[in-house]
Amino acid sequence: MGQGQQERVTTSLAGAVAEEIGASLAPVDAELERRYPGDPGTRQPVHTVYVPGDAFTADTLRDWGDRALAALDEHAPDAPAFAAALGLDETLADDVYARVRAKLEREPVEDLRVDFEDGYGSRPDAEEDEAAARAARLIAEAYADGTAAPYMGIRMKCMEAAVRDRGIRTLDIFLTGLLEAGALPDGLVLTLPKVTYAEQVTAMARLLDAFEKTRGLEPGRIGFEIQVETSQSILATDGTATVARMIQAAEGRATGLHYGTFDYSACLGVSAAHQASDHPAADHAKAVMQVAAAGTGVRVCDGSTNVLPVGPTEKVHDAWRLHYGLTRRALARAYYQGWDMHPGHLPTRYAAVFAFYREGFERAAARLARYVDRAGGDVMDEPATAKALAGYLLRGLDCGALDPAEVARQTGLTRADLEGFASPRRGDLTATAR
Repeated sequence: MGQGQQERVTTSLAGAVAEEIGASLAPVDAELERRYPGDPGTRQPVHTVYVPGDAFTADTLRDWGDRALAALDEHAPDAPAFAAALGLDETLADDVYARVRAKLEREPVEDLRVDFEDGYGSRPDAEEDEAAARAARLIAEAYADGTAAPYMGIRMKCMEAAVRDRGIRTLDIFLTGLLEAGALPDGLVLTLPKVTYAEQVTAMARLLDAFEKTRGLEPGRIGFEIQVETSQSILATDGTATVARMIQAAEGRATGLHYGTFDYSACLGVSAAHQASDHPAADHAKAVMQVAAAGTGVRVCDGSTNVLPVGPTEKVHDAWRLHYGLTRRALARAYYQGWDMHPGHLPTRYAAVFAFYREGFERAAARLARYVDRAGGDVMDEPATAKALAGYLLRGLDCGALDPAEVARQTGLTRADLEGFASPRRGDLTATAR
């Protein structure tokens, strides 16, 4: 056959065959779209801060930022001191330190949960009623005057019989208070703790459905996080993954799976000295959570450390190194969010996050730019990798580790372009992959 001559294309199957197969798989196509819609493409906070309901005030966010800055001033007053304490790459030290301080001044907390569960305990009903109403008022005021964290909400008591009614009442008071103040904020987040059975998740979904109907809200407006703190939430009695059932039981309302380091470890009998987010039991639980959540649009959140950075500088530095290392370890495992228990954890949370994105920025940007231009290079990337690269850059932009101008300069892409790569439609991704 001469060069340039067009190939003769022939087929054997009748068109009706493909049509029949398409019709037979139509229910599967619909099921894929329903169960695996993909990441929602919204910002994911890098952490969640828990504050007991009785301790939450209008000044809490600013107070956490000021206390974190004070810890830096006392224990790492400049970039070299901070880098030495953490083992941070000296080439990144100045930039990371400056970004950490700027973040603590501008937006010290990305996600705050007013706690009415373990951090609050059992109180007289009248006291918890008042605290829930106050939380609603303060959060509504914060969103109204522009001082709110990007995400705010409450952790209620769980659906176990002993505290169920109290949890439902607190949630009702809180949500009602927000609506009476104007509307539910876009950044509203609710956390359901100590879930053991999928039926408890179903109950939460029905509770929110009833609230929406009562208040005339759009169906499905209110979502919630599921806190994984018991062995039963990972493995059911029949050997199946309970957490996968829980995501489906939420009926589209689940927004996150939060790992509870200490309750889960204690449930398995791990001794107190070894209860940590890098324990093998924790790794197993989070791996199951991650697989169950993949593609569903539900995000996974790591747990916390209870080693607080307080006391003399040597002790603070030890706690900082531990927290920094655990956070970097989580990021490498694609757990992009974790809990922070104390203002002193904020400097190392942001240092770990910023270093993670600063270290990989130039290579990720170059790989994505080559993929877009089909320019080749030493790594052959596929559409799925381009999706991961774009997601990496977007997360860096959202938290303040990267600047829009430098990302645009290195990639030649706008934020809208990055979002298109990070959240492609299912058909786009598979078609491009072929």
